[in-house]
Amino acid sequence: MSSPQSPMCRSCSATKLHPVLNLGRTPLANALLTAEQLTEPEAVYPLELVFCPACTLVQITETVPPEHLFREYFYLSSFSDTLLRHAEEIASRISSSRRLDTNSLVIEIASNDGYLLQYYKRAGVPVLGIEPATNIARVAESQRGIPTLAEFFGPTLAAELSQTGKRADVIHANNVLAHVADLNGFVHGLHLLLKEDGCAVIEVPYVKDMIDRTEFDTIYHEHLCYFSLTALDRLFSRHNLVIQNVERLPIHGGTLRIFVGKDNTVGEQTRSPSTLSLLEEEKAWAVGGFEFYRGFGKKVERLRGVLLTLLGDLKAQKNRIAVYGASAKGSTLLNCFGIGRETLEYVVDRSTAKQGYYTPGTHLPIYPPEHLLETMPDYVLLLTWNFADEILNQQSEYRQRGGRFIIPIPELTVV
Repeated sequence: MSSPQSPMCRSCSATKLHPVLNLGRTPLANALLTAEQLTEPEAVYPLELVFCPACTLVQITETVPPEHLFREYFYLSSFSDTLLRHAEEIASRISSSRRLDTNSLVIEIASNDGYLLQYYKRAGVPVLGIEPATNIARVAESQRGIPTLAEFFGPTLAAELSQTGKRADVIHANNVLAHVADLNGFVHGLHLLLKEDGCAVIEVPYVKDMIDRTEFDTIYHEHLCYFSLTALDRLFSRHNLVIQNVERLPIHGGTLRIFVGKDNTVGEQTRSPSTLSLLEEEKAWAVGGFEFYRGFGKKVERLRGVLLTLLGDLKAQKNRIAVYGASAKGSTLLNCFGIGRETLEYVVDRSTAKQGYYTPGTHLPIYPPEHLLETMPDYVLLLTWNFADEILNQQSEYRQRGGRFIIPIPELTVV
């Protein structure tokens, strides 16, 4: 059972939230099914996006209990070469810039399978992972030797760690803040866990890129919030934390990476030009007004029409169509656009944790990527479009044999 819809903003508790997009009722995007579960009813939940004019936070209204979403998880970050390179680069930068050594401590919240902390560990820097998915925490410890607490992060855990001397020089939180129902509790926990001169490095999807590029498929029940820098700034300042620097990154279709410190040590005067510049830029496109978000639903409907027309034409010409990516974003796109087994044959995914299961709602079987070469469908709908370059490179033989990829976002293309 989900909790009742809350009328309050998750960040500032304002009650006047404006509807942006209603995607109906969908299954949980990462709730993959076994063959035995295909005949059982699936739980579905409302998926509605709203905007808070008081603090600019874009968010969904439904909160599914995190125990249902994250205790058993199918996403392992290490299956993406792109993510591994991304992790290694930032770990190297931070280790050098902050002169980390054997007396330092780096903590990652939502540390997954140790994909990022492994690079600090190799450099001799002590690490600690916090990962609520018990199956993935085991992988981090057994395969990479990363000490990992299988817990949800919040102020209680932060206080316990701090009291036992485990305060962090660096805290990483990649693509987890958007998953948090209690934003203020999470950020307060960061303040408790950071050393006085410590730094939190946080990555979140950027709401402007989501709207501009019609990335509606990043909306699912795990992603509760969609951030602007303005919304982040108001959230962190509420807890005596200052955003010192910000970087815009292309990964995941558009990401903000922020560097956060305690305001009693860094002060407002140390905010970087890029931080001040982006805050001004957001004022220019009226981040606090509803107009920017008003047409999002129409853009999504246009994309739906174009994609369904293309797939319908291809099927009418007797083409066989498969899918690459048993991803959460893929689940949103297929279920909200009503695309299923009448059009698509199966899904392939590089993650061995997903292979052998079926997709939620659409019930497509999941195979290894090699299945494409074994069966040679005419087209593959690429739902993990955020890793398009990596996947197209990996599937060069399929393409050389005449197979083609359909990339739906940010703009429908066939390659």
